[in-house]
Amino acid sequence: MQKSVRFNEGHALFLSVVARKEGTKRGYLSKKTTENSRWHEKFFALYQNVFFYFENEQSVRPAGIYLLEGCTCESVPVPKVSTAGKETLDKQHYFLIVFGHDGQKPLELRTEEENECDEWVEAIQQASYSDIIIEREVLMQKYIHLVQIVETEKVAANQLRTQLEDQDTEIERLKGEIVALNKTNERMWPYHVNQEDEDPDIKKIKKVQSFMRGWLCRRKWKLIVQDYICSPHAESMRKRNQIVFNMVEAETEYVHQLSILVNCFLRPLRMAASSKKPPISHDDVSSVFLNSETIMFLHEIFHQGLKARIANWPTLVLADLFDILLPMLNIYQEFVRNHQYSLQVLANCKQNRDFDKLLKQYEANAACEGRMLETFLTYPMFQIPRYIITLHELLAHTPHEHVERKSLEFAKSKLEELSRVMHDEVSDTENIRKNLAIERMIVEGCDILLDTSQTFVRQGSLIQLPSVERGKLSKVRLGSLSLKKEGERQCFLFTKHFLICTRSSGGKLHLLKVSGVLSLIECTLIEETETTKSSGGQVFGQLDFKLIIEPSDSPSFTVVLLAPSRQEKAAWTSDISQCIDNIRCNGLMTSVFEENSKVTVPHMIKSDMRLHKDDVDICFSKTLNSCKVPQIRYASVERLLERLTDLRFLSIDFLNTFLHTYRIFTTAAVVMDKLADIYKKPFTSIPVRSLELFFATNQNNRSGDHINDKSPRLCRKFSGPLSISSRTSSPVRTRKLSLHSPISARVGGLDLTNINSIPSSFSQSAVSSPSSAQTPTFHTPSPQTPTTTSPPPTSSSPPPGVQSGENSRCSVSPASAFAIATAAAGHGSPPAHTLIVLLSPPVFNNSERTCDKEFIIRRAATNRVLNVLRHWVSKHSQDFEMNSELKMGVICLLEEILRDPDLLPQERKATANILRYTQTCRHGQTHLRIEDILQMVECPRSECFESLSAMELAEQITLLDHIVFRSIPYEEFLGQGWMKVDKSERTPYIMKTSQHFNDMSNLVASQIMTHTDVGSRANSIEKWVAVADICRCLNNYNGVLEITSALNRSAIYRLKKTWAKVCKQTKALMDKLQKTVSSEGRFKNLRETLKNCNPPSVPYLGMYLTDLAFIEEGTPNFTEEGLVNFSKMRMISHIIREIRQFQQTPYRIEHQPKVTQYLLDKTLIMDEDTLYDLSLKIEPRLPA
Repeated sequence: MQKSVRFNEGHALFLSVVARKEGTKRGYLSKKTTENSRWHEKFFALYQNVFFYFENEQSVRPAGIYLLEGCTCESVPVPKVSTAGKETLDKQHYFLIVFGHDGQKPLELRTEEENECDEWVEAIQQASYSDIIIEREVLMQKYIHLVQIVETEKVAANQLRTQLEDQDTEIERLKGEIVALNKTNERMWPYHVNQEDEDPDIKKIKKVQSFMRGWLCRRKWKLIVQDYICSPHAESMRKRNQIVFNMVEAETEYVHQLSILVNCFLRPLRMAASSKKPPISHDDVSSVFLNSETIMFLHEIFHQGLKARIANWPTLVLADLFDILLPMLNIYQEFVRNHQYSLQVLANCKQNRDFDKLLKQYEANAACEGRMLETFLTYPMFQIPRYIITLHELLAHTPHEHVERKSLEFAKSKLEELSRVMHDEVSDTENIRKNLAIERMIVEGCDILLDTSQTFVRQGSLIQLPSVERGKLSKVRLGSLSLKKEGERQCFLFTKHFLICTRSSGGKLHLLKVSGVLSLIECTLIEETETTKSSGGQVFGQLDFKLIIEPSDSPSFTVVLLAPSRQEKAAWTSDISQCIDNIRCNGLMTSVFEENSKVTVPHMIKSDMRLHKDDVDICFSKTLNSCKVPQIRYASVERLLERLTDLRFLSIDFLNTFLHTYRIFTTAAVVMDKLADIYKKPFTSIPVRSLELFFATNQNNRSGDHINDKSPRLCRKFSGPLSISSRTSSPVRTRKLSLHSPISARVGGLDLTNINSIPSSFSQSAVSSPSSAQTPTFHTPSPQTPTTTSPPPTSSSPPPGVQSGENSRCSVSPASAFAIATAAAGHGSPPAHTLIVLLSPPVFNNSERTCDKEFIIRRAATNRVLNVLRHWVSKHSQDFEMNSELKMGVICLLEEILRDPDLLPQERKATANILRYTQTCRHGQTHLRIEDILQMVECPRSECFESLSAMELAEQITLLDHIVFRSIPYEEFLGQGWMKVDKSERTPYIMKTSQHFNDMSNLVASQIMTHTDVGSRANSIEKWVAVADICRCLNNYNGVLEITSALNRSAIYRLKKTWAKVCKQTKALMDKLQKTVSSEGRFKNLRETLKNCNPPSVPYLGMYLTDLAFIEEGTPNFTEEGLVNFSKMRMISHIIREIRQFQQTPYRIEHQPKVTQYLLDKTLIMDEDTLYDLSLKIEPRLPA
């Protein structure tokens, strides 16, 4: 194997002699050495693309050789040195040679004359053959284009050849007909009259007839052409051409953005990384700009191809360009996957002051137009979706018989497939980004947020009430300013933890020292505190809830929080309860599996291929939900209902999506029937695939134990409470399990995940009474009257199989231990002899353990039904307000659950709470309604615009806008009902919101136009702009758009004399407000503003309706196989959740009837024509 490269030294010496004698450029230059950074004068000679340097002009052998092909040469500024050597350096001129291949360091040279420096740079630039390389690329593109033209001409030649053959056949046929006609004419010749002496008038008549026939023919063709120009096909072709032209313009802009990214950031930073004191390393540069240069080269080639096709218009063929582009687009996948990491690396590099200063210099370049580096790094993220949208529009205007139809459809399908892969990979990091962003906001940091299984649920502001003293809250006033300031907390809920922070004046977050991080597995949620019960909710308006924390290594404590509204309280308590139930249900399943298997629950769920593998009735995405299970992309209605009631997990995001959008693919009655079946008959209603995991134990030990189909455990009976004598005496029959009790290592609780964590008090009790292990007695106390028993005699000898000590391991099953813990939590501390009975090993056999599992499944099924109902009732109460049958069905099911004699105390309490909320949720609403305000309009108006302050107007506009906005039920956002013919019947509240927006805008315009003098109109404009600015401060962006749209109407905008009287500050404020609510970039600025503001807020409804329309039109509800498009449901649910977030947080603004009477007075409103006529009277048009 050849280990070195052969070098022809004689040939090199010959070239050096030729260069020294006949070189393009020769002379002395100073060269900077790489070892000690010193400058040495050498004799340089340039010959073609080879650069020699010698020790002096008389040297025979060259000291070094450089190959200049592909290099770049440019002048560089004088380096900064001390003032002592500044005069000497000012006389020197530097230039740099950067070589095109990797591994070669740049060559730094200098001369004493400026013109000599320029000559060297120009000569070296020519020797690099860059122009030839560029010309070669251009020629290659032309060659490819010519080859395509030749192929096209060949196809056309074949078509013409075929046509000629057909024409020859037709000519032969016509010749035969002519011969036959000639023979016929010869036979008829004697009967023809000799027409040689035809009358001149007859000739004139024939001439006129010929002229008329020609005129009619031309007119007919003209009509045909005009009809085609006005036809849908021609209009479609014009739109298609416009789409292509817009695509070329967008591609030109995109290539320009990429060139700025590479030339203004990547290459300068790469050179800076090679400096003596680099502000950034080469690895960081590669991480930040991964594949950026390659993407630029790719799109430059694509852009040149597009321009070449446009130059050959109208023979435009685009499909083959996409065929060339598609295989190379995989580099986007790596760029998108690296995007978030690149932004993190860039943020870390910005902490270096030198780098931050250098980056600001680059961003100050005029070509950047004030945009930051992060903006340019984000542009490639949207390119693939932009191509998909362009192809979608192009196909919409491309006929099915078009030659490019199939190729464009293939390109669109490939791009959509690539986009899905990219979306799935990016979605995996969304939760991690959110957690890291919150972790950076916390000054002390928070290690639990670095756990990838920690999923963000919600955040918001709550008020923490003062500490509990002697079991009672100190009496504080809800509206006190000190309570709001000192007790306001920024809270974050995750699937496993609850964070409570204070916000400093600088905006940073600080965790509370004692209760900053709460583990949900140690928490118990109490929605109705003692203060609420004792005072009837008058102290805090039933807005407070309590978390009792029982840590294993410290005393228990209580945190009492106050929500801003009942809706906020219901949302917080529902989510906290869901998270606690998920944790404890997982712990319950862990106890079942650990009996005969060492495999943990998450691994079993992960190993169940039915939760990952696509099937005929379900298709999964690569994105994981909060239960770490792949999200559903498509599924049948049966599989969605099955996932809703699956006992293994309950995903909050799936539940929200299902309850928001179930009307599209099913009905509320079907959902209620499914929940009722799951509760009444869990073993027959729950699918086998869900139950298999609960019975994944050793089948050899259970071969003789069969589940009796007629067992009372398989079907609930509610004829009456079962007597204790009718049951077996086994403790398993009387064991009570709870999914709501706190799991801890104290006497009242037990950690399910670790059997060794059984407290020593249990083992000591077991040691103290050996006799009770042989004669087990267990009484079932009722939830209302707990029974007490006397302690048994003590003994010092332990029973067989039970060892004393902290690390002793009992043979009791974890599920039995869970029964001990929950029994203690439900009825107080159990007596010692009861604990001994439950911990004794001889009591349980295999059949009893099987029954124990059946009992756990029944309890889990009940808990799942209650969870779904609680979430449905608390977060989606509008369903029951508008559907009385559904409400009665829920009440009947809850009453039926309450009649269950086996119901646990915690389940009974939860059922009663849900039932009470269902029955009273309608009556508990005390918010001001728009109907109540409209009744006041009938009263005579006593106020005028001049007597009302800007603050009063802005506050009441905000109050009215929010009342109208929050009255929209979320089912109106489904199905684009606001765009249908019967929109007033399908979406009445959306139509009311639109009408209210138009009325308010008309009121503003009408009020301005009522003034006859210029000064009054200018003052009105300034006041309305001040009102809009106050609306902005109140986060009422709908009100801002109402006023700005009124001021931009043609009737007001054309009043130049009036606008000339408006002050500059008002005009600048007007421009700022218009920029905030501008529709440019799909309301980009408004979305960013809403993202950073905290509710209460009133967004512009049209922005969300546009998003929903885009989703509805872009994707169908069902696939061709009839499966529900659940990815679309998830997108719709995301928008509805954002809308409801703003709907559920009310404003604390006092209603002022005098202001609302003015705002809702429709007698002040003029129509558009009246406004414009009045505008023309005020300022007539200038003569042309």
